[in-house]
Amino acid sequence: MAAICVFCASSRTLDQRWLDLAAETGAELARRGHTVVSGGGCVGMMGALVDGARSGGGRTVGVIPQSLVDLEVADLASDELLVTDSMASRKTLMIEKSDAFLTLPGGLGTLDELFEVWTTATLALHVKPMVLIDTDGFFRPLLDWLDSLADQNFLKTAGRDLLMVTTTVPEALDVLESRLT
Repeated sequence: MAAICVFCASSRTLDQRWLDLAAETGAELARRGHTVVSGGGCVGMMGALVDGARSGGGRTVGVIPQSLVDLEVADLASDELLVTDSMASRKTLMIEKSDAFLTLPGGLGTLDELFEVWTTATLALHVKPMVLIDTDGFFRPLLDWLDSLADQNFLKTAGRDLLMVTTTVPEALDVLESRLT
């Protein structure tokens, strides 16, 4: 099966519903036989994601910079934990190790990862599918703004169309799997 990279929050102060969404995502990825590639953290949604995957017998690959390992937030239970020298090299390695990308709710780090993958896709540096899960309209303001960029020709329609949007985990994985075959 595929190695699917999941971008999500690592905050320790999130509502339980976001942690549940991440755990559900990890469990569903495992159920479908996919490897979970994550930012290598053990806290917040990232921790819930990998715990969910492992609870379903899934394989996990974490990619984390040494600075975060030093803060003791590394997912030491990963089947494979890759330590990088910077956040930039972390993103590069996550792209290399993944066949597809899934974005869950998150903050600046999540958006940074999403935009890096999306930008490199628009430049045809990879052709890996990307899905954003817009649970409860979390990303709706961002998506409206992105659509306005396309309307004003700051973003080509073809580039905008590279990012697929769903509202549920099963739907997102169905979309990714259809693009991977």
